[in-house]
Amino acid sequence: MSLIKVAIADDHKIFRKGVILSLRPYANIKFVMEAENGQELIDNLPGEEIPEVILMDIDMPGITGIEAVKQVRLFNQQVQIIMLTVFDDNQHVLDAICAGASGYLLKKNISDHLPEAISQVLQGEAPMSRGIARMIIQSMQESVKPVANNYNLTQREKEILTHLSKGNSYKMIAADLFISIDTVRTHIKKIYEKLQVHSQGEAISKAVNERLV
Repeated sequence: MSLIKVAIADDHKIFRKGVILSLRPYANIKFVMEAENGQELIDNLPGEEIPEVILMDIDMPGITGIEAVKQVRLFNQQVQIIMLTVFDDNQHVLDAICAGASGYLLKKNISDHLPEAISQVLQGEAPMSRGIARMIIQSMQESVKPVANNYNLTQREKEILTHLSKGNSYKMIAADLFISIDTVRTHIKKIYEKLQVHSQGEAISKAVNERLV
C-alpha cells in the first residue's frame, strides 16, 4: 500500500485538527504539512516531503484559497488540490476550478467523502459534491451557445462524459453501465484525445460549454 502525502491549509484550527483526526484510521494517508493560511502553505510547500494532495480552505485571511491555488500552480502542476469550503455559490466554485483546483467538496460532506475523494483525485478524477457538479453545469449552460462539433464521440463516450459531468466517480460509472473500471478509464482516455484535453475538469468544462452533454 503506497503512502499518500497530504497537506491541509485552513485558518480554523479546530476544523483542521478534526480533518486530520478523521483520516488517522487510514494507514496509507500521512499529513506532511499543516498551515493556518495560504501564505504559510506556499512558503513551506517546497519542503522535504512534498504533498501529493492539498486540502485547501477557500476563505482564509490574507491570501485566499483561490489565490493560493493560483500561486501553487505557478511552480507545481502535479499536486492535486481539493477545495474544502462552506461556500456553494457559482462564483466561488468556478473561480476555484479556473484557478487550478482538482476537486471541490462542501465541508458538511467531507466526513463521508474525503477519503474516497483523495483516492479519486490521485486517479485523475475530479471529486465534487453532487450539488456542486449540478450547479457548475447549470451555470455554464446559462452562459453558452451550442456548438455543432461533436468530436466524433461514440454513444458510449457521450454516456460516460455525461456521468463525469454529474460528478459520478469511475466506480459509479462502471456499476451503472455494467462495465469494468478499466473499461471506463479506456473510454475516458479516448474522450480526452478527441476533445484535446488533459484532465477531467477540462473535459467537463468543454462538454458543458459546447453542449456535448
